[in-house]
Parts: sequence; structure tokens; C-alpha cells
Amino acid sequence: MPSTTLTERPAPPAAPRPDTAPRRRTRVLALPEARWAAAATVLFLIALPLQLAGAPAWAWGPLYALAYATGGWEPAWAGLQALREKTLDVDLLMIVAALGAAAVGQVMDGALLIVIFATSGALEALATARTADSVRGLLDLAPATATRLLPGGGEETVPTEELAVGDTVLVRPGERIGADGRVLDGASEVDQATITGEPLPVAKGPGDEVFAGTLNGTGALRFAVDRDASDSVIARIVQLVEEASETKAPTQLFIEKVEQRYSIGMVAATLAVFAVPLALGAAFTGSLLRAMTFMIVASPCAVVLATMPPLLSAIANAGRHGVLVKSAVVMERLGQTDAVDLDKTGTLTEGTPRVTEIRPLTGSGLTEDGLLALAAAAEHAGEHPLARAVVDAARTRGLTPPPAEDFSSVPGAGVTATVGGRVVAVGAPARLINSRTDAASTEAAGLAAALEEAGRTAALVEADGVPVGVLGFADRLRPDAAATVAGLTRLTGRAPVLLTGDNARAAARVAAEVGITEVRAGLLPRDKVAAVREQEAAGRRVLVVGDGVNDAPALAAAHTGLAMGRAGSDLALETADAVIVRDELATVPAVVALSRRARGLVVQNLVIASVFISVLVVWDLVATLPLPLGVLGHEGSTVLVGLNGLRLLREAAWTRARTESGS
Repeated sequence: MPSTTLTERPAPPAAPRPDTAPRRRTRVLALPEARWAAAATVLFLIALPLQLAGAPAWAWGPLYALAYATGGWEPAWAGLQALREKTLDVDLLMIVAALGAAAVGQVMDGALLIVIFATSGALEALATARTADSVRGLLDLAPATATRLLPGGGEETVPTEELAVGDTVLVRPGERIGADGRVLDGASEVDQATITGEPLPVAKGPGDEVFAGTLNGTGALRFAVDRDASDSVIARIVQLVEEASETKAPTQLFIEKVEQRYSIGMVAATLAVFAVPLALGAAFTGSLLRAMTFMIVASPCAVVLATMPPLLSAIANAGRHGVLVKSAVVMERLGQTDAVDLDKTGTLTEGTPRVTEIRPLTGSGLTEDGLLALAAAAEHAGEHPLARAVVDAARTRGLTPPPAEDFSSVPGAGVTATVGGRVVAVGAPARLINSRTDAASTEAAGLAAALEEAGRTAALVEADGVPVGVLGFADRLRPDAAATVAGLTRLTGRAPVLLTGDNARAAARVAAEVGITEVRAGLLPRDKVAAVREQEAAGRRVLVVGDGVNDAPALAAAHTGLAMGRAGSDLALETADAVIVRDELATVPAVVALSRRARGLVVQNLVIASVFISVLVVWDLVATLPLPLGVLGHEGSTVLVGLNGLRLLREAAWTRARTESGS
């Protein structure tokens, strides 16, 4: 392939990050269940006035028949499919009850049953669709288009899904990388925190790997696609999202297991309700109506619908606020949390460096302010996070760096500039010092080593090729870390435990700042797993919050694992049960409180459904329950249960969860 000259364009201005995820809402009538339910409702509302006005049967009869067909064909087909698999579905029982009502002349009552039953199904479908809408809107990490280079030297803009293995792609400064691949030409620094968890941009050159969805820095890169779009990290996360709404919580699975036995018993009881009075001389029509009414009111539709709407609504609401909960099982488990283990780096800290130490060298003639001002002058035009940290530190101290000229930046090495006639360099100590053994270099190497041993990132400052000082950088504590710890303590009744691979001194400092008393430092991945299992052996249900590859085993071992999405590694994202997409730590106690609210609504729904079924069944057996009233009572309870679960879709539900957790 002929070489292509890399062309650079000015980096586009960074788009402001929205506070909430993009709102992608499925239109109600886009759902087939909603369209069929709407059609059945319209037909019923046209036929009912005609019947009540005394119009001939040929005017309203076909309309009722169409209402039966439009509202009932889907549940009837689903019920027949289940019957072929030797499973008794409540959908089929409802259709049989409706047809039975029509057979004895209660056409309007049967149509009403069909309409309300179809509406209940549409509500459940809408809750599921809105869940998928909310979480898909969180994962727009990969760009929609990419610049593909042509063999003849030209270029074309194509959708990223059309990129194939072997294609050559050009990424200009400030653009997001559209596919996983390997760099062929160019040099830049790439912010790949969304994939690898690296808190700082990583220098990229020929032969280095790049990932879809990561953000290119100030250089231009040309890379070859080496992984199909469907195999990228982003694609795998989206696949997990698609599977989330298909899972069922343990409560739901238990209900469905009981449902089969209950349905068989209900059919047997319905036959008895019909046959016994008939054998004792009751009228055929009256016995059949009583049996059909019994089948309707005893059906466990509301019980079946009690669990999933609250959990799905909670998943959708959490998704809108940056927490991707991968399944209904996870949403139910989050509310059971009674102990929390937190990682430090990338979890309690945000990965944004700040200057923590300023160490002028002996004989440099510089004070701390003088060294910082000199470094800030050289770094003033830089875009690296460490450069911004230096400039911010100088501004905080009220320093005015002198003007700089001849600025240049080498990705992965550092910057150089002419400041007051001196050539000033700021960069990695190992690259600047190399094997020099003069006194200044030896002192600088010792300071840098001490800082790095304490968990700091060190940067060397040189003037005219002579080391003059060392700067130390550390991650910035997340501003909501202390509030998050307090909220989790309030919810679980015990303070979280800090599990970290960092040294004990650094871990103790962070723990003291956020209010954690129990710290386990210097842990390897297997040690974190052992700590989690030790707590679970004591009967606790542990929530682990982490971000790195070393956290993945603990995330998998925990009752529930929650990963930081923006800084989380690929392995951590896949292993975790839920992902904080925008790294807002305060959402952790909020989503736990939301899960508890969802579980509370499940209990409410089960109570509502049980009361309605019990009252209506007793009424039908002891007295005479009119079929229309039985339909309204039964299907009304089903709709009520569904709407009660959908309450968690409201913004007020998230606000209440944050208030309860104190986050």
C-alpha cells in the first residue's frame, strides 16, 4: 500500500459532557404490543356505545370480533406455543375465559377482558423498551464515522461499522478512535481510560495497539484495523446491555415456578366450579359464567407482573443516571448489600493528577515557587494532564510564569521550551537522566525514586541540560468520595472496607480523608478475593466497587460487583454486575437505595395482587360476582401492579434514592 502523508487539522473543541445520559425514548406506538392494544381499545370504544344505544348486532358484533382478534391473537399464539411445550400459560387461560364469555352471550365482557389484558401486556413491553433505551444512550463511546484511507492515497468518511480487518484509518487530533487496531504511522497520546483504566494518556507510536472509543490527543495516527467491530470492547458491552432486560430475578423465577402448579390447580378448580353446581341441578349458562368468572379472577396475572416492572424500571432509571445494571438479578441483589469493599486508585481517586511535592535540588538556586514557576512556563502550552496539573498548581499559588518560546512536545518523553534564555525541559526522569552520574542527576534520581516508591508520579525539571528539581504528582480524591462512604455506611450499618494494592501509608492517608477505618493494603488480586470471601463466610452480602484488572477477581467473587466505567479496565467491565458509566461515585449508594425501593415495590405488588385475588375468588364462590366486575377487578389489579412498578421510572424516584442514601 503506498504511503499516505498524515494531515493534521486543529483539534475540535471538546463537547461538554452532559450531566445525564442522552434520552432515547421508544415511542409507545413503535411497539407492536402497544399498537395491537390501541387497536383493540379503539374498536371496543366504538362498539360499546353502539351496543348500549340499541343498534342491531350486525353494527357492533363485527367490531367486537375485531377487538378480540387484534387484542388477543398475540397472547393466544404465545399460549399455544407454550402449550406445545407442555407449559400452561396464563395468557392462554385469559383468552379461553374471554371466548367462554362470548360463547354464553357476554360478548362485551369478553372484549373488555381482551382490551385490559392487552393493555397490561403493552405496559410491560413499554417498561422493557424504556430500560433498553436508557442504557443504550449511555454507551455512545465509539464515533459514528471514521476516516478510511484508500489505496490510491485518498480518503473517505465511512460508518465505523463498515470498517473491516485490514482497513487503514486516519485519526486526527481530538477525534475518537473508531475501531480496535495497531498504529502504522504517527505519534500521539491517547486517553484510553474507558478501556484500560490508565489514569493518564498513553503514548502511541508505530506498533502500539489502540482501542475503539478512546480519545486521541494532539498528534495524528494512522492505524490498521485488526478486530471486527462486533468484537470490540464497546460492542461487547452493548451486547451485555441487550441481554440485561432478558434476565429474570430470583423472585420472578420462583413465582414462575409456582405459577405452573397454580395454573394447573386453577384449571381443575374451574372445572369443579362448573361441574358441581351443574350436577346439583343449576342452569348451564349460570354455571359456565360462574366458572369463567372464577378462572379470570383466580388467574395469577397480577402476581406474575408484580416483580419485573419495578426491577426493570429501576434499571432504566439507574441507566439514565449513569449506572448500567446488567440484569434484574443484579438489581435485586444490590438491595441486599450489607457490606461494601472499595478499591482506592481509580475508584476513590479520580485519576486526575495534582502536584503534591515540589523538590528543588541542592545547588539549583531555586525555591519551591521558583521551580514551580519555571516548570509552569515550559508546560503552559502543553495539553498533557501533568502539564495542566503544573499550571494549575502555579495558578493556585498565585505565581505568574515567565513567557516561554520554542515550545515542543514529544509524546511519552516530555516538553521543552526556552524560558528567559534557558532551555527548560520537563519530563520522565528515566528518559531525561538516562545513565548520567553527575551529582545533580544522582540527587534527582534519588528524589524521583523516593516519590515513586511512595506511590507518586515523578517529573524531572532541567535547565540547560542540568537537573534543577523534581515534581511529585498524585491522583486527586473524588469530590464525592467522603459523601459516598458516609451514604454506604448509613445504608449498610457499617463503614466500607478499603482494599488496595497500594502501600499502607498511601492507603491510610486516603482512608482518613474519606472516613474509612478498616484498611487492607498491599493486596494482590488473590488477597482481595480472600478478603471478600472472609466477609461472606461471616454471613455478609458484599458489594465490591473497583476499576482495574486486579479488581476483576474480587468483583467476580462478591455478592455484587460494581465497576467504574470510564476508568475501568475491559476485564473489570465484563466481570462486574453493574458499571458506573460516568464514574460518579455518589451513584453507588443511590443505586443501592433504588434497589431497596424496587424490592419494596415488589412486596407491595404481591400484597395488592394477593388481596385482589382472594377477595374476588371468595366473592365468586360465596355470592354472585358479575363477570364485568370480575374482569375489572382482576385486570384492574394487573394494571395497578404494572403502574405501581413503573413509578420507579420517574425522576423523583432517583431523587428520593439519593436523599435516602445521603449522597
